[in-house]
Amino acid sequence: MIKRIRLLSAFLTVGAWTLLSRVFGFARDLMIAAFLGSGPVAEAFLVAFSLPNMFRRIFAEGAFNTAFVPMFAKRLETGEGAQPFAQNAMSALATVLILFTLVGQIAMPVLVWMMASGFRGDERFDLAVEYGRIAFVYILFISLAALLSGVLNAMGRFVAAAAAPVLLNIVLSGALVLAAVLDRDVGLWLVWAVPVAGMVQVALVWTAAKRAGMRLIPQRPRLTPELKRLAIIALPAALAGGVMQINLLVGRQVASYFEGAIAWLNYADRLYQLPLGVVGIAIGIVLLPDLSRRLGAGDDVGGRDAVNRAAEFSLFLTLPAAVALVIIPQPIVSVLFERGAFSAQDAQATAFALMIYALGLPAFVLLKVVQPLFFAREDTKTPFRVALIAMAVNAGVAIGLAPVIGYIAAAGATTLAAWVNLAILWRLSHQFGDAAKIDARLARSAPRMLVASVGMGAVLIGIEALLGDMLSADGLRYLALLALVGGGMLAYFVLGAVTGAMPLAEVKRRLRR
Repeated sequence: MIKRIRLLSAFLTVGAWTLLSRVFGFARDLMIAAFLGSGPVAEAFLVAFSLPNMFRRIFAEGAFNTAFVPMFAKRLETGEGAQPFAQNAMSALATVLILFTLVGQIAMPVLVWMMASGFRGDERFDLAVEYGRIAFVYILFISLAALLSGVLNAMGRFVAAAAAPVLLNIVLSGALVLAAVLDRDVGLWLVWAVPVAGMVQVALVWTAAKRAGMRLIPQRPRLTPELKRLAIIALPAALAGGVMQINLLVGRQVASYFEGAIAWLNYADRLYQLPLGVVGIAIGIVLLPDLSRRLGAGDDVGGRDAVNRAAEFSLFLTLPAAVALVIIPQPIVSVLFERGAFSAQDAQATAFALMIYALGLPAFVLLKVVQPLFFAREDTKTPFRVALIAMAVNAGVAIGLAPVIGYIAAAGATTLAAWVNLAILWRLSHQFGDAAKIDARLARSAPRMLVASVGMGAVLIGIEALLGDMLSADGLRYLALLALVGGGMLAYFVLGAVTGAMPLAEVKRRLRR
Protein backbone atom coordinates (compact mmCIF):
# COMPACT_ATOMS: atom_id res chain seq x y z
CA MET A 1 0.00 0.00 0.00
CA ILE A 2 1.35 3.41 -0.94
CA LYS A 3 1.98 5.84 1.89
CA ARG A 4 -0.57 8.57 2.53
CA ILE A 5 0.12 12.00 1.08
CA ARG A 6 0.84 14.82 3.52
CA LEU A 7 -1.58 17.13 1.78
CA LEU A 8 -0.29 20.60 2.68
CA SER A 9 3.35 19.58 2.27
CA ALA A 10 2.51 18.17 -1.18
CA PHE A 11 0.67 21.38 -2.14
CA LEU A 12 3.73 23.41 -1.19
CA THR A 13 6.14 21.09 -3.04
CA VAL A 14 4.17 21.18 -6.27
CA GLY A 15 3.42 24.88 -5.81
CA ALA A 16 7.08 25.76 -5.38
CA TRP A 17 8.14 23.93 -8.53
CA THR A 18 5.17 25.33 -10.43
CA LEU A 19 6.12 28.83 -9.29
CA LEU A 20 9.64 28.25 -10.57
CA SER A 21 8.22 27.06 -13.88
CA ARG A 22 5.96 30.12 -14.12
CA VAL A 23 8.88 32.43 -13.34
CA PHE A 24 10.95 30.84 -16.11
CA GLY A 25 7.92 30.95 -18.40
CA PHE A 26 7.41 34.58 -17.56
CA ALA A 27 11.07 35.31 -18.34
CA ARG A 28 10.57 33.51 -21.65
CA ASP A 29 7.56 35.67 -22.48
CA LEU A 30 9.44 38.83 -21.51
CA MET A 31 12.05 37.89 -24.10
CA ILE A 32 9.41 37.08 -26.71
CA ALA A 33 7.77 40.46 -26.05
CA ALA A 34 11.12 42.28 -26.29
CA PHE A 35 12.25 40.49 -29.48
CA LEU A 36 8.91 40.14 -31.27
CA GLY A 37 6.45 42.50 -29.53
CA SER A 38 2.89 41.98 -30.72
CA GLY A 39 3.88 41.65 -34.39
CA PRO A 40 3.04 38.93 -36.94
CA VAL A 41 5.84 36.52 -35.93
CA ALA A 42 4.83 36.71 -32.27
CA GLU A 43 1.16 36.10 -33.04
CA ALA A 44 1.96 33.26 -35.48
CA PHE A 45 4.13 31.53 -32.87
CA LEU A 46 1.55 31.96 -30.12
CA VAL A 47 -1.17 30.38 -32.26
CA ALA A 48 1.14 27.55 -33.37
CA PHE A 49 2.27 26.83 -29.81
CA SER A 50 -1.30 26.89 -28.54
CA LEU A 51 -2.33 24.06 -30.91
CA PRO A 52 -0.46 21.16 -29.27
CA ASN A 53 -1.17 22.62 -25.84
CA MET A 54 -4.89 22.78 -26.58
CA PHE A 55 -5.07 19.15 -27.66
CA ARG A 56 -2.80 18.12 -24.78
CA ARG A 57 -5.30 19.52 -22.31
CA ILE A 58 -8.07 17.58 -24.06
CA PHE A 59 -6.32 14.23 -24.50
CA ALA A 60 -3.72 14.02 -21.74
CA GLU A 61 -4.14 16.33 -18.78
CA GLY A 62 -7.87 16.68 -19.36
CA ALA A 63 -9.44 13.39 -20.40
CA PHE A 64 -6.83 10.71 -20.10
CA ASN A 65 -5.33 11.63 -16.75
CA THR A 66 -8.72 12.51 -15.27
CA ALA A 67 -9.80 8.94 -15.97
CA PHE A 68 -6.39 7.29 -15.55
CA VAL A 69 -5.25 8.68 -12.18
CA PRO A 70 -8.22 7.44 -10.06
CA MET A 71 -8.07 3.99 -11.69
CA PHE A 72 -4.29 3.74 -11.28
CA ALA A 73 -4.44 5.05 -7.68
CA LYS A 74 -6.97 2.38 -6.72
CA ARG A 75 -4.77 -0.35 -8.22
CA LEU A 76 -1.82 0.97 -6.26
CA GLU A 77 -3.91 0.92 -3.09
CA THR A 78 -5.06 -2.66 -3.62
CA GLY A 79 -1.91 -3.98 -5.34
CA GLU A 80 -3.92 -5.19 -8.36
CA GLY A 81 -1.65 -4.89 -11.42
CA ALA A 82 -0.91 -1.17 -11.40
CA GLN A 83 2.20 -1.43 -13.61
CA PRO A 84 0.68 -3.54 -16.44
CA PHE A 85 -2.34 -1.22 -16.48
CA ALA A 86 -0.14 1.90 -16.71
CA GLN A 87 2.05 0.37 -19.44
CA ASN A 88 -0.94 -0.64 -21.57
CA ALA A 89 -2.54 2.78 -21.08
CA MET A 90 0.67 4.52 -22.15
CA SER A 91 0.97 2.31 -25.23
CA ALA A 92 -2.61 3.04 -26.26
CA LEU A 93 -2.13 6.78 -25.75
CA ALA A 94 1.09 6.79 -27.79
CA THR A 95 -0.57 4.91 -30.68
CA VAL A 96 -3.50 7.31 -30.85
CA LEU A 97 -1.26 10.37 -30.64
CA ILE A 98 1.14 9.26 -33.36
CA LEU A 99 -1.81 8.88 -35.75
CA PHE A 100 -3.28 12.19 -34.57
CA THR A 101 0.04 13.99 -35.10
CA LEU A 102 0.23 12.76 -38.70
CA VAL A 103 -3.33 13.91 -39.38
CA GLY A 104 -2.52 17.27 -37.81
CA GLN A 105 0.36 17.84 -40.25
CA ILE A 106 -1.99 17.44 -43.19
CA ALA A 107 -4.82 19.45 -41.68
CA MET A 108 -2.67 22.31 -40.33
CA PRO A 109 -4.13 25.06 -42.57
CA VAL A 110 -7.62 24.11 -41.35
CA LEU A 111 -6.47 24.03 -37.73
CA VAL A 112 -4.89 27.48 -38.00
CA TRP A 113 -8.03 28.84 -39.63
CA MET A 114 -10.08 27.39 -36.78
CA MET A 115 -7.75 29.01 -34.25
CA ALA A 116 -7.44 32.44 -35.86
CA SER A 117 -9.53 33.00 -38.99
CA GLY A 118 -8.65 36.69 -38.79
CA PHE A 119 -5.14 35.74 -39.99
CA ARG A 120 -6.52 34.72 -43.37
CA GLY A 121 -5.12 36.81 -46.20
CA ASP A 122 -2.00 38.17 -44.45
CA GLU A 123 1.47 36.91 -43.60
CA ARG A 124 0.42 35.66 -40.16
CA PHE A 125 -1.54 32.76 -41.67
CA ASP A 126 1.31 31.19 -43.66
CA LEU A 127 3.71 31.69 -40.76
CA ALA A 128 1.29 30.06 -38.33
CA VAL A 129 0.86 27.04 -40.65
CA GLU A 130 4.63 26.61 -41.00
CA TYR A 131 5.22 27.01 -37.27
CA GLY A 132 2.22 24.85 -36.42
CA ARG A 133 3.54 21.82 -38.31
CA ILE A 134 6.80 22.00 -36.36
CA ALA A 135 5.24 22.62 -32.95
CA PHE A 136 2.44 20.05 -33.32
CA VAL A 137 4.85 17.15 -32.73
CA TYR A 138 5.05 18.40 -29.14
CA ILE A 139 1.62 16.91 -28.41
CA LEU A 140 3.05 13.38 -28.54
CA PHE A 141 5.86 14.06 -26.09
CA ILE A 142 3.96 16.24 -23.64
CA SER A 143 1.00 13.86 -23.50
CA LEU A 144 3.27 10.93 -22.65
CA ALA A 145 4.97 13.14 -20.07
CA ALA A 146 1.56 13.98 -18.60
CA LEU A 147 0.67 10.29 -18.22
CA LEU A 148 4.02 9.51 -16.59
CA SER A 149 3.51 12.51 -14.31
CA GLY A 150 0.11 11.08 -13.32
CA VAL A 151 1.83 7.82 -12.38
CA LEU A 152 4.35 9.67 -10.20
CA ASN A 153 1.70 11.86 -8.58
CA ALA A 154 -0.46 8.86 -7.70
CA MET A 155 2.58 7.34 -6.01
CA GLY A 156 3.06 10.48 -3.93
CA ARG A 157 6.18 11.52 -5.87
CA PHE A 158 5.66 15.07 -7.05
CA VAL A 159 9.08 16.64 -7.64
CA ALA A 160 10.03 15.33 -11.10
CA ALA A 161 6.54 15.83 -12.55
CA ALA A 162 6.35 19.37 -11.17
CA ALA A 163 9.87 20.16 -12.39
CA ALA A 164 9.27 19.00 -15.98
CA PRO A 165 7.62 22.27 -17.15
CA VAL A 166 10.70 24.16 -15.95
CA LEU A 167 12.69 22.36 -18.65
CA LEU A 168 10.29 23.55 -21.36
CA ASN A 169 10.86 27.17 -20.45
CA ILE A 170 14.61 26.73 -20.10
CA VAL A 171 14.87 25.18 -23.57
CA LEU A 172 12.67 27.85 -25.20
CA SER A 173 14.53 30.69 -23.46
CA GLY A 174 17.85 29.17 -24.50
CA ALA A 175 16.67 29.03 -28.11
CA LEU A 176 15.70 32.70 -28.00
CA VAL A 177 19.08 33.75 -26.64
CA LEU A 178 21.03 31.59 -29.10
CA ALA A 179 19.03 32.86 -32.07
CA ALA A 180 19.66 36.46 -31.03
CA VAL A 181 23.39 35.90 -30.39
CA LEU A 182 23.91 34.01 -33.66
CA ASP A 183 21.68 36.46 -35.60
CA ARG A 184 19.33 33.71 -36.76
CA ASP A 185 15.58 33.65 -37.36
CA VAL A 186 14.23 34.05 -33.80
CA GLY A 187 10.74 32.77 -34.61
CA LEU A 188 12.01 29.64 -36.37
CA TRP A 189 14.50 28.76 -33.64
CA LEU A 190 11.84 29.31 -31.02
CA VAL A 191 9.32 26.98 -32.65
CA TRP A 192 11.90 24.21 -33.28
CA ALA A 193 12.75 24.32 -29.59
CA VAL A 194 9.20 23.21 -28.73
CA PRO A 195 9.49 19.50 -29.78
CA VAL A 196 13.04 19.40 -28.41
CA ALA A 197 11.71 20.53 -25.04
CA GLY A 198 9.03 17.83 -25.19
CA MET A 199 11.64 15.11 -25.60
CA VAL A 200 13.60 16.45 -22.63
CA GLN A 201 10.46 16.46 -20.46
CA VAL A 202 9.58 12.87 -21.35
CA ALA A 203 13.12 11.76 -20.52
CA LEU A 204 12.93 13.37 -17.07
CA VAL A 205 9.62 11.88 -15.93
CA TRP A 206 10.29 8.45 -17.51
CA THR A 207 13.56 8.23 -15.60
CA ALA A 208 11.82 9.28 -12.38
CA ALA A 209 9.08 6.67 -12.88
CA LYS A 210 11.71 4.00 -13.53
CA ARG A 211 13.49 4.88 -10.30
CA ALA A 212 10.16 4.69 -8.47
CA GLY A 213 9.72 1.11 -9.67
CA MET A 214 7.46 1.85 -12.65
CA ARG A 215 9.54 1.06 -15.72
CA LEU A 216 7.05 1.62 -18.54
CA ILE A 217 8.05 0.49 -22.04
CA PRO A 218 5.66 1.21 -24.94
CA GLN A 219 4.38 -1.92 -26.61
CA ARG A 220 1.51 -3.00 -28.81
CA PRO A 221 -1.62 -1.96 -26.85
CA ARG A 222 -4.09 -4.66 -25.77
CA LEU A 223 -7.81 -3.91 -25.66
CA THR A 224 -8.34 -5.21 -22.12
CA PRO A 225 -11.54 -4.62 -20.07
CA GLU A 226 -9.58 -2.07 -18.00
CA LEU A 227 -8.54 -0.15 -21.12
CA LYS A 228 -12.14 -0.20 -22.40
CA ARG A 229 -13.34 1.19 -19.06
CA LEU A 230 -10.62 3.83 -19.19
CA ALA A 231 -11.83 4.88 -22.64
CA ILE A 232 -15.48 4.97 -21.51
CA ILE A 233 -14.62 7.21 -18.54
CA ALA A 234 -12.21 9.35 -20.56
CA LEU A 235 -14.65 10.13 -23.39
CA PRO A 236 -16.92 12.52 -21.42
CA ALA A 237 -13.80 14.11 -19.90
CA ALA A 238 -12.38 14.59 -23.40
CA LEU A 239 -15.63 16.21 -24.49
CA ALA A 240 -15.55 18.44 -21.39
CA GLY A 241 -11.94 19.33 -22.11
CA GLY A 242 -12.90 20.03 -25.70
CA VAL A 243 -15.62 22.38 -24.51
CA MET A 244 -13.13 24.28 -22.35
CA GLN A 245 -10.75 24.55 -25.29
CA ILE A 246 -13.59 25.80 -27.48
CA ASN A 247 -13.95 28.62 -24.96
CA LEU A 248 -10.30 29.53 -25.54
CA LEU A 249 -10.76 29.06 -29.27
CA VAL A 250 -13.66 31.51 -29.32
CA GLY A 251 -11.49 34.01 -27.48
CA ARG A 252 -8.66 33.67 -29.97
CA GLN A 253 -11.04 33.96 -32.91
CA VAL A 254 -12.43 37.19 -31.51
CA ALA A 255 -8.92 38.49 -30.77
CA SER A 256 -7.62 37.58 -34.25
CA TYR A 257 -9.80 40.31 -35.75
CA PHE A 258 -8.07 42.99 -33.66
CA GLU A 259 -4.43 43.57 -34.59
CA GLY A 260 -2.13 42.72 -31.67
CA ALA A 261 -4.95 41.39 -29.48
CA ILE A 262 -3.80 37.76 -29.48
CA ALA A 263 -0.44 38.88 -28.08
CA TRP A 264 -2.10 41.22 -25.53
CA LEU A 265 -4.37 38.47 -24.24
CA ASN A 266 -1.48 36.00 -24.16
CA TYR A 267 0.74 38.27 -22.07
CA ALA A 268 -2.15 39.04 -19.71
CA ASP A 269 -2.86 35.32 -19.48
CA ARG A 270 0.75 34.64 -18.51
CA LEU A 271 0.55 37.12 -15.65
CA TYR A 272 -2.64 35.81 -14.08
CA GLN A 273 -1.41 32.28 -14.71
CA LEU A 274 1.36 32.91 -12.16
CA PRO A 275 -0.94 32.57 -9.13
CA LEU A 276 -3.37 30.31 -10.99
CA GLY A 277 -0.63 27.92 -11.98
CA VAL A 278 1.04 27.81 -8.59
CA VAL A 279 -2.18 27.22 -6.65
CA GLY A 280 -4.54 25.64 -9.15
CA ILE A 281 -2.11 23.16 -10.63
CA ALA A 282 -0.82 22.17 -7.19
CA ILE A 283 -4.39 21.57 -5.99
CA GLY A 284 -5.38 19.59 -9.08
CA ILE A 285 -2.27 17.43 -9.06
CA VAL A 286 -2.32 16.56 -5.36
CA LEU A 287 -6.03 16.47 -4.54
CA LEU A 288 -7.33 14.01 -7.16
CA PRO A 289 -5.16 10.98 -6.28
CA ASP A 290 -5.49 11.66 -2.54
CA LEU A 291 -9.27 12.06 -2.75
CA SER A 292 -9.58 8.94 -4.93
CA ARG A 293 -7.78 6.84 -2.33
CA ARG A 294 -9.75 8.27 0.60
CA LEU A 295 -13.13 7.76 -1.03
CA GLY A 296 -12.12 4.33 -2.29
CA ALA A 297 -11.33 3.39 1.32
CA GLY A 298 -14.66 4.79 2.55
CA ASP A 299 -12.98 7.71 4.38
CA ASP A 300 -15.62 10.41 3.79
CA VAL A 301 -14.43 12.43 6.79
CA GLY A 302 -10.89 12.50 5.43
CA GLY A 303 -12.24 13.39 1.99
CA ARG A 304 -14.15 16.33 3.39
CA ASP A 305 -11.07 17.57 5.24
CA ALA A 306 -8.95 17.26 2.08
CA VAL A 307 -11.44 19.27 -0.01
CA ASN A 308 -11.88 21.98 2.62
CA ARG A 309 -8.15 22.37 3.24
CA ALA A 310 -7.58 22.57 -0.52
CA ALA A 311 -10.21 25.32 -0.76
CA GLU A 312 -8.69 27.15 2.21
CA PHE A 313 -5.20 26.96 0.74
CA SER A 314 -6.55 28.17 -2.62
CA LEU A 315 -8.39 31.17 -1.23
CA PHE A 316 -5.53 32.17 1.06
CA LEU A 317 -3.22 32.67 -1.92
CA THR A 318 -5.72 33.52 -4.66
CA LEU A 319 -7.84 36.27 -3.10
CA PRO A 320 -4.94 38.71 -2.49
CA ALA A 321 -3.49 37.92 -5.94
CA ALA A 322 -6.84 38.70 -7.59
CA VAL A 323 -7.22 41.97 -5.68
CA ALA A 324 -3.68 43.06 -6.55
CA LEU A 325 -4.07 42.29 -10.27
CA VAL A 326 -7.35 44.22 -10.39
CA ILE A 327 -5.96 47.29 -8.59
CA ILE A 328 -2.42 47.65 -10.02
CA PRO A 329 -2.38 45.94 -13.46
CA GLN A 330 -0.91 48.96 -15.28
CA PRO A 331 2.34 49.34 -13.30
CA ILE A 332 2.85 45.56 -13.30
CA VAL A 333 2.52 45.23 -17.07
CA SER A 334 4.35 48.47 -17.86
CA VAL A 335 7.39 47.71 -15.72
CA LEU A 336 7.66 44.06 -16.71
CA PHE A 337 6.89 44.19 -20.45
CA GLU A 338 7.31 47.72 -21.82
CA ARG A 339 10.62 47.62 -23.65
CA GLY A 340 11.96 46.91 -27.12
CA ALA A 341 9.14 46.11 -29.54
CA PHE A 342 6.51 46.21 -26.76
CA SER A 343 5.04 49.73 -26.71
CA ALA A 344 3.14 51.78 -24.13
CA GLN A 345 -0.07 51.10 -26.09
CA ASP A 346 0.62 47.36 -25.88
CA ALA A 347 1.13 47.69 -22.11
CA GLN A 348 -2.14 49.54 -21.62
CA ALA A 349 -4.14 47.03 -23.67
CA THR A 350 -2.53 44.08 -21.84
CA ALA A 351 -3.19 45.64 -18.42
CA PHE A 352 -6.89 46.04 -19.22
CA ALA A 353 -7.16 42.36 -20.18
CA LEU A 354 -5.23 41.36 -17.05
CA MET A 355 -7.69 43.21 -14.81
CA ILE A 356 -10.64 41.36 -16.39
CA TYR A 357 -8.95 37.97 -16.12
CA ALA A 358 -8.09 38.64 -12.46
CA LEU A 359 -11.77 38.98 -11.59
CA GLY A 360 -12.17 35.30 -12.42
CA LEU A 361 -9.02 34.06 -10.68
CA PRO A 362 -10.77 32.65 -7.57
CA ALA A 363 -13.26 30.79 -9.78
CA PHE A 364 -10.51 29.28 -11.94
CA VAL A 365 -8.71 27.96 -8.86
CA LEU A 366 -11.77 26.73 -6.95
CA LEU A 367 -12.80 24.71 -10.00
CA LYS A 368 -9.66 22.66 -9.35
CA VAL A 369 -11.07 21.90 -5.89
CA VAL A 370 -14.63 21.04 -6.93
CA GLN A 371 -13.95 18.96 -10.06
CA PRO A 372 -12.02 16.18 -8.22
CA LEU A 373 -15.19 15.46 -6.20
CA PHE A 374 -16.69 14.16 -9.45
CA PHE A 375 -13.54 12.71 -11.05
CA ALA A 376 -12.60 10.72 -7.92
CA ARG A 377 -15.95 8.90 -8.30
CA GLU A 378 -15.24 8.32 -12.00
CA ASP A 379 -18.06 10.74 -12.86
CA THR A 380 -16.86 12.70 -15.89
CA LYS A 381 -20.30 13.20 -17.44
CA THR A 382 -21.54 15.85 -15.01
CA PRO A 383 -18.55 18.19 -15.50
CA PHE A 384 -19.03 17.79 -19.26
CA ARG A 385 -22.69 18.84 -19.13
CA VAL A 386 -21.86 21.83 -16.95
CA ALA A 387 -18.98 22.76 -19.27
CA LEU A 388 -21.47 22.91 -22.16
CA ILE A 389 -23.46 25.55 -20.29
CA ALA A 390 -20.28 27.53 -19.59
CA MET A 391 -19.33 27.26 -23.25
CA ALA A 392 -22.65 28.75 -24.33
CA VAL A 393 -22.15 31.65 -21.90
CA ASN A 394 -18.58 32.21 -23.12
CA ALA A 395 -19.48 32.18 -26.81
CA GLY A 396 -22.52 34.38 -26.36
CA VAL A 397 -20.65 37.05 -24.40
CA ALA A 398 -17.44 37.00 -26.49
CA ILE A 399 -19.11 37.10 -29.90
CA GLY A 400 -22.00 39.29 -28.84
CA LEU A 401 -19.93 41.98 -27.14
CA ALA A 402 -16.89 41.99 -29.48
CA PRO A 403 -18.46 44.60 -31.84
CA VAL A 404 -19.16 46.81 -28.82
CA ILE A 405 -16.08 46.51 -26.57
CA GLY A 406 -13.57 44.88 -28.90
CA TYR A 407 -10.97 42.31 -27.92
CA ILE A 408 -11.71 42.68 -24.20
CA ALA A 409 -14.95 40.74 -24.76
CA ALA A 410 -12.84 37.57 -24.99
CA ALA A 411 -11.36 38.11 -21.51
CA GLY A 412 -14.71 39.05 -20.00
CA ALA A 413 -16.39 35.99 -21.46
CA THR A 414 -13.69 33.69 -20.06
CA THR A 415 -14.10 35.15 -16.57
CA LEU A 416 -17.90 35.01 -16.57
CA ALA A 417 -17.94 31.43 -17.90
CA ALA A 418 -15.59 30.32 -15.12
CA TRP A 419 -17.90 31.69 -12.41
CA VAL A 420 -20.95 30.06 -14.04
CA ASN A 421 -19.11 26.74 -14.27
CA LEU A 422 -18.05 26.90 -10.61
CA ALA A 423 -21.49 27.89 -9.31
CA ILE A 424 -23.29 25.03 -11.05
CA LEU A 425 -20.68 22.38 -10.22
CA TRP A 426 -20.60 23.40 -6.56
CA ARG A 427 -24.38 23.15 -6.36
CA LEU A 428 -24.36 19.70 -7.97
CA SER A 429 -21.55 18.49 -5.68
CA HIS A 430 -23.96 18.58 -2.74
CA GLN A 431 -25.17 15.15 -3.85
CA PHE A 432 -21.94 13.73 -2.43
CA GLY A 433 -22.96 14.52 1.15
CA ASP A 434 -20.37 15.37 3.78
CA ALA A 435 -17.39 15.32 1.39
CA ALA A 436 -18.72 18.42 -0.38
CA LYS A 437 -19.78 20.38 2.72
CA ILE A 438 -17.99 23.50 3.93
CA ASP A 439 -16.60 22.83 7.41
CA ALA A 440 -16.58 25.30 10.30
CA ARG A 441 -12.93 26.21 9.85
CA LEU A 442 -13.32 27.22 6.18
CA ALA A 443 -16.55 29.11 6.94
CA ARG A 444 -14.65 31.06 9.58
CA SER A 445 -11.41 31.73 7.68
CA ALA A 446 -12.72 32.60 4.17
CA PRO A 447 -14.42 35.92 5.13
CA ARG A 448 -11.31 36.91 7.10
CA MET A 449 -9.13 36.27 4.05
CA LEU A 450 -11.43 38.50 2.01
CA VAL A 451 -11.19 41.30 4.60
CA ALA A 452 -7.39 41.01 4.66
CA SER A 453 -7.26 41.07 0.84
CA VAL A 454 -9.45 44.18 0.56
CA GLY A 455 -7.33 45.89 3.22
CA MET A 456 -4.23 45.00 1.24
CA GLY A 457 -5.83 46.55 -1.84
CA ALA A 458 -6.29 49.84 0.00
CA VAL A 459 -2.62 49.76 1.02
CA LEU A 460 -1.59 49.14 -2.61
CA ILE A 461 -3.52 52.20 -3.76
CA GLY A 462 -1.71 54.29 -1.14
CA ILE A 463 1.75 52.95 -2.02
CA GLU A 464 1.14 53.49 -5.77
CA ALA A 465 0.19 57.10 -5.08
CA LEU A 466 3.32 57.65 -2.97
CA LEU A 467 5.63 56.14 -5.60
CA GLY A 468 4.08 58.26 -8.38
CA ASP A 469 6.45 58.82 -11.32
CA MET A 470 9.01 56.37 -9.93
CA LEU A 471 6.97 53.57 -11.48
CA SER A 472 7.69 54.93 -14.96
CA ALA A 473 11.25 56.25 -14.42
CA ASP A 474 14.04 54.31 -16.15
CA GLY A 475 16.09 52.31 -13.69
CA LEU A 476 13.95 53.21 -10.68
CA ARG A 477 10.77 51.54 -11.93
CA TYR A 478 11.99 48.04 -11.08
CA LEU A 479 12.73 48.99 -7.48
CA ALA A 480 9.43 50.88 -7.32
CA LEU A 481 7.47 47.82 -8.49
CA LEU A 482 9.37 45.66 -6.00
CA ALA A 483 8.41 48.10 -3.23
CA LEU A 484 4.80 48.12 -4.38
CA VAL A 485 4.48 44.32 -4.49
CA GLY A 486 6.50 43.82 -1.32
CA GLY A 487 4.42 46.39 0.55
CA GLY A 488 1.23 44.65 -0.55
CA MET A 489 2.49 41.24 0.57
CA LEU A 490 3.56 42.60 3.95
CA ALA A 491 0.19 44.29 4.40
CA TYR A 492 -1.67 41.07 3.57
CA PHE A 493 0.31 38.96 6.00
CA VAL A 494 -0.04 41.53 8.78
CA LEU A 495 -3.78 41.89 8.17
CA GLY A 496 -4.09 38.12 7.85
CA ALA A 497 -2.48 37.63 11.25
CA VAL A 498 -4.62 40.36 12.84
CA THR A 499 -7.92 39.03 11.43
CA GLY A 500 -7.05 35.38 12.05
CA ALA A 501 -7.11 34.57 8.33
CA MET A 502 -3.76 32.77 8.63
CA PRO A 503 -3.89 29.67 10.81
CA LEU A 504 -0.11 29.69 11.35
CA ALA A 505 -0.11 27.14 14.16
CA GLU A 506 -2.17 24.73 12.06
CA VAL A 507 0.14 25.16 9.05
CA LYS A 508 3.19 24.32 11.20
CA ARG A 509 1.44 21.33 12.72
CA ARG A 510 0.48 19.88 9.35
CA LEU A 511 3.95 20.40 7.89
CA ARG A 512 5.46 18.45 10.79
CA ARG A 513 3.04 15.53 10.32
